[in-house]
Amino acid sequence: MLITILAGLGLANAQDSAAQEPLAITGKSGRHSFSVEVMRDDESRSRGLMFRRAMAPEHGMLFDFQKVERVAMWMKNTYLPLDMLFIRPDGSIARIATNTEPLSTKVIPSGEPVVAVLELNAGVTAKLGIKAGDQVDHTMFPSR
Repeated sequence: MLITILAGLGLANAQDSAAQEPLAITGKSGRHSFSVEVMRDDESRSRGLMFRRAMAPEHGMLFDFQKVERVAMWMKNTYLPLDMLFIRPDGSIARIATNTEPLSTKVIPSGEPVVAVLELNAGVTAKLGIKAGDQVDHTMFPSR
């Protein structure tokens, strides 16, 4: 079993942030649109949301691992509580870790092989009724 542990989740400031891309999540609660930064390489994935103090309500960060594997995240140097959505290659949500603890080094596992993780502000998934099994629509996932 291969576990990828990211060195952290963050950017030191907004000017270092990646370009925003559209992403939507569709499920029984409806369709919810977000603007996300996509982290596609090891350096950006290890930086993630580190040291950032705020994230706009309808924004997020998508970690593209570019291969299917078990992954693990942590909150070291991350000041924002987050909801982490672990995403299968078909775009379906495998698992959601809600309200993760800021600055924690506790490992948060995917639970199964995934290709991506979407980080949203803590509480967003509960507020919008987003659940495991819902579909993430983004260019990295094949259209259904």
